[in-house]
This record gives sequence, structure tokens and C-alpha cells, in this order.
Amino acid sequence: MLTQDGGRVHASTQQRDHRPYFFLSYAHTPGYGGGTDPDMWVERLFQDLCGHVMAMTDLPASASAGFMDREIRSGEGWSERLGGVLATCRVFVPLFSPRYFASEMCGKEWYAFEQRAIHHRARSNQPAEAIVPALWVPVPPRQLPGPAERLQFNHRDFGKRYVSDGLYGLIKLRLFAQEYEQAVYELAKRIVSVADTVQIDTGRPVDYRLAPSAFGAPGGGAGAPRRMRITVAAPTRHDLPEGRATDYYGDHPQDWNPYHPVAARPLAYVTGDLVRSLNYQAVITSFDEDTGQREGKQAPSTPEILLVDRWALRDEELRRRLAAFDQENRPWVTMVVPWCRDDHQSRAAETELTEMLERTMPVKMRQGRAFCRAAAKGVPTMEAFGQVLPRVVEVAAQQYLRHATAYPPSTGGRHGERTRLTGPTGPMGPTQFISDRHDPATDAEDV
Repeated sequence: MLTQDGGRVHASTQQRDHRPYFFLSYAHTPGYGGGTDPDMWVERLFQDLCGHVMAMTDLPASASAGFMDREIRSGEGWSERLGGVLATCRVFVPLFSPRYFASEMCGKEWYAFEQRAIHHRARSNQPAEAIVPALWVPVPPRQLPGPAERLQFNHRDFGKRYVSDGLYGLIKLRLFAQEYEQAVYELAKRIVSVADTVQIDTGRPVDYRLAPSAFGAPGGGAGAPRRMRITVAAPTRHDLPEGRATDYYGDHPQDWNPYHPVAARPLAYVTGDLVRSLNYQAVITSFDEDTGQREGKQAPSTPEILLVDRWALRDEELRRRLAAFDQENRPWVTMVVPWCRDDHQSRAAETELTEMLERTMPVKMRQGRAFCRAAAKGVPTMEAFGQVLPRVVEVAAQQYLRHATAYPPSTGGRHGERTRLTGPTGPMGPTQFISDRHDPATDAEDV
């Protein structure tokens, strides 16, 4: 921080972080008879948390311990204000309830915050879990969407009654006043601990109005996780074109890191994180592995994102197989071409390799909406990649639904059961697990 005194500019002796410790994300309860504000109990919880956080930290009185959108959601500039706070707050506290996971707005808030953690992990290749969930009303595990189900969090640390009744039950019944105080105190301790240890980077505000929901399409429910295949067409450090630097490659195509050195994490696994933040199950593979498993002219088994390194086109055999794949015209596969503008070798060869890609894959280069074609022409930064990916994922999913085979319900099913599609919404099979075996930073949470 800089201050100005008598015309002389000097650094302050102590830099202090006054960002809100937490963002309380909750589902607004619609009003009902009697005129009582149904969200007054959430506000009491918020005020209690803020009091504990202020006592546990050195925040000055002028700083905000936490944030909730009680006053601004329906006012002017609410989207910009929410985006700004979600880009800077230290911890995200979702207030679990059945209504919460049915709320598209809550899903947008979760998504906006999760992008910061994903980009932090991409840059550092270190875990960055800064979501601290709280139970407002207990939610059965089967009703949790993927992003919530994957959280490693033990609610029992806050008390048995908290697990069985949630904060709403504790706050409403005087009999449980002591249990409520214990749960809120423990929650505040966890918020401060996570904020002080994880310290994820601030990010650019996400346009809340255009952001997707982390819980999937509205009305989609939790259900079985939808699958999204991520396929990488890139060389390894063992078979690079002559003169190409090895810095961007590893032992497997999935180790390709086009945004090195800004990013420390291979792009396939960053893509997997982004896909999972949209409530999909990511299946990561390479174009070499997947060539023998293509469906030919059959209906697709899953939507797909194809990540292509233009340098791979210097390999004559791989170029031939990519051309054959392009001629099969698979609209449920959207192609993204990461292309770092700070990679001097790539910039020097850009004209040649771009022309080679256009000759090899003319269908994919011209297929889809304008932003899909832009993604195929080259995505210059990690930030731009994170912005375009949700949109190409949506296109792949929509095209998959148009082309997948629909099966009628079995005679033994429930009366009135809807026709279902195979693939992302179908039963889980042994080949549907995430292929993260080459990523040392990925653990069992992905299976």
C-alpha cells in the first residue's frame, strides 16, 4: 500500500489484508403468510459468524468480516457487486439445504468462486480448497451435486445435533441453544483457519449474469454424474518435432502444458477441474489411446473436448489420423487449440502450423458457434481458456443430446419414467472413471 504525505510517497509500514473472510452463499426462502421475513435466521447466523471472526482476527472495525447479499440482490449493480466480492473473498461458505442446490443463483456463486481455486491450482500445482460448507438443513448424500459431494469435509466436528438438525433446527429451538453456539463457533474457527492457510489468489470478477451453475442445468437435479471426455492430441517429450523445446511436455500427451511457465499444472487436468466445476465427471485420455475406441458412425457415448497442440501436426501419422477423425464429422466433439502468446517458438511457427491445422481439420475449424471457431483458432492465455471452456462444454453437451441414442424405459421401471439417454446421464460403468493416473496431484476424489 502507498500513502502520500507532504508530497512524498512512501510505502506503509504494514500491509494489511482487509478482504472479507467469507462469502455466505444461501438460498432465499420465499415469503409466506404472516409477513415474517423467512431469511431473518440466516442473517442472525451471518451476524454471529462475523462476531466470532472479528474476535479471532485483527480486522479493523472498518473492515467486513463477511458478506451476504441480503440487501443488494434486487438492486442496481448487484451482478457487479457479487462478482467483485466473489473475486476477492477468502473463503466461500455455502449454506446447504435442498433449496440451495435447486437454486441456479447459488450454483452461479459457487462456480464463480471455484474458478479462483482452479486457476490457483493451475498456477501452483498445489491444492486450494477454500470452500467451507455449512448445514442449514441436512441434505441426503444422494441429493448432492458433484461439486458438493467431492468436498472433503467432516460435519461431525461441529456436533451430533448439528449433523441431525442443521443450523436451522438449532437456531429455531431454544432447547438447542448451546449446540447452536458450539456449531457456529467451530464454523467460524474453520473459516479463519482455511482463510489463513490456503490463501487463494484474487481473481477477475466473473460476469454473474452469464456464469453457468456449478450444479448443472436448472432443474437437472443431482442424479448420476454426467460424463465429459477430455482428449489430448499432443506429442510427448520423447517424440517432439526437431527443435521444439521440451519445457511444455512430459512423458504422456496428458502432461502437455502449453501455458508454461505461468501454469505449473498440465492443461488436461486443469480442464478436468473446470469440467468438474460444471457438475460433470471428467474422463481424461489421449488421442493415441482413444483411437481404437472410436464409435465410427455409431451414436456417441459421451460429449467430448478435444485439446489439440498444433505442434502435433508435424507428426505425419498423427496428422493422418486427425484428418480421418475430422472427416467423420462428430459435432458432439468440440475442439480447443491452446496457443500461448508468450511461447516464442509457437509464435514463430504460427502461420505454418495454423495452415497445416486448417488443411488437416477443416470441418472442426469451421464447425459450431462463433466462439467454438475462435477456440479452434487459438486460445492465447490460461485466463481466456477458463472463460471459453464452459461455453464449448455446453455446445458439446447439447450436440451429444441431439445425436445420442434414446432408449425407452424398461417394463420393470417406474410408471411414467422419462426416456433416458446413454452416456453422461446413464449408469456408471467400469470404464467411466477419470483417467488421472499420470497426474501426481490428483487423488481418489476423482473416481
